[in-house]
Amino acid sequence: MSRTVPLDGNSLSLAQVVAVARGGAKVTVDAAAWPGVERSRKVVDRLVEKGEVAYGITTGFGEFAHVRISRDQVRDLQRNLLMSHAVGVGHPLAHDVVRAMLLIRVNTLVKGCSGVRRALIEFLVAMLNRGLVPVVPSRGSVGASGDLCPLAHMALPVIGLGEVDLDGRRMEAPEALRLAGLAPLVLEAKEGLALINGTQMMSAIGCLAISDAQGLLRDAQIAAGMSLEALMGSTAPLEERVHKARPHPGQGAVAANMRRLTAASGIVKSHEGCERVQDAYSLRCIPQVLGACRDVIEQAASVLAIEVNSATDNPLVFGDGHIVSQGNFHGEPLAFQLDFLAIALAEVASISERRIERLVNPDLSEGLKPFLVDSGGLNSGFMIAQYVAAALVSENKVQCHPASVDSIPTSANQEDHVSMGSISALKLGRVLENARNVVAIEALCAAQALDFKTPLKAGTGSRAAHLRVRATIPTLAKDRVLSTDVKTMARLLSEGALRQAVADAGVRLV
Repeated sequence: MSRTVPLDGNSLSLAQVVAVARGGAKVTVDAAAWPGVERSRKVVDRLVEKGEVAYGITTGFGEFAHVRISRDQVRDLQRNLLMSHAVGVGHPLAHDVVRAMLLIRVNTLVKGCSGVRRALIEFLVAMLNRGLVPVVPSRGSVGASGDLCPLAHMALPVIGLGEVDLDGRRMEAPEALRLAGLAPLVLEAKEGLALINGTQMMSAIGCLAISDAQGLLRDAQIAAGMSLEALMGSTAPLEERVHKARPHPGQGAVAANMRRLTAASGIVKSHEGCERVQDAYSLRCIPQVLGACRDVIEQAASVLAIEVNSATDNPLVFGDGHIVSQGNFHGEPLAFQLDFLAIALAEVASISERRIERLVNPDLSEGLKPFLVDSGGLNSGFMIAQYVAAALVSENKVQCHPASVDSIPTSANQEDHVSMGSISALKLGRVLENARNVVAIEALCAAQALDFKTPLKAGTGSRAAHLRVRATIPTLAKDRVLSTDVKTMARLLSEGALRQAVADAGVRLV
């Protein structure tokens, strides 16, 4: 992907969000977007000049929408808005999330429906390109009118307030701006509101979570393939005609991936014609469960792709002179998707933990050594690793209570129904982390189990993954501190190491 991402308000992709947020890609504004920005700004200037009434431009905010603001107070109104709304608490959002927030906010502004000056957009672009990351507390948004509180913290450096991380150092905004060669702006009419009214926190976390979830789902299939082989599972349920008979797209894709991972397996061949009729669901239903999770991820991706190219502030300022107060800031479309995505990832972990149990349990493991270790009793092997997976899966069940079914009125009941999408986003992060750790534990257990299958060889993809694990993490010959192994394995998953090893072996996962 190009190291420069052009923004026009309409064509930002999720991959580009990740490239800027995590990959250090630079940002430019497409020249074709500026005329629309300038037309929208002229509408605001004319309205202020004439003293006409428009929400947030010549009135107060929320319950104060009935309070008229004089022309000479317009600048104070916008500055006060940022300061009054920056009331966040909790640990700061990660740098990649804040960079994604800035990026998506800029893309919204260049859409030409926000009524801001070109100078403000160029300032935000400079912040991104010069590595200024505002310190944004994670708690304080109810998801309508968008993510007001975190976005206010994100915008404070524009007016020389707040804190900023620059080159690994946390400092007050004035110092960071000076080091970056920037001077604070004086906000004009509508600009403070245009900075904070929208869904950019939810969108940022959602975009990054989708990218991570897509990778983790492939990792889960790789770990499942290794486990299927180690547990002497049947590949008959993976047959293409089975999944054409129930043609959900995710199910068919996962079944195809599993066939590719286990192709040319000496282990599978060794038990062809055995008397076992059916495997347990955690083996037999891998395509049905992980396929359904894949469909949820893809649906969430389609919604986020719309959202990052949407105008979500209020009011919207159209180039034909119309200013419309409306509700595009409401986070309901995102809240639903982020809640459902958390549920899907919890299921990825849940079925993974069931395979871990089968791998370590001598009553279920098809001849594998108890808890996957020699000298059982003296050594406990992977016994407690399964406990950890069980704990994480159980915690995910609590985290998966949908935040989107909740609402609590704000602003004296003017904002009487809110999405809680920010809560959906924050708990999604916890579920994702837990799921990755569970899949990491399964990969460790499956690799250990495949060690015991020597000299039989696993399928092309499973073998490549097994060898990649062993290139970094040695076989567990006797007890050691396994938390280090789990941490290392989770890192390998997040870096895409197993996916790359499988791809290098010629196995293409879709």
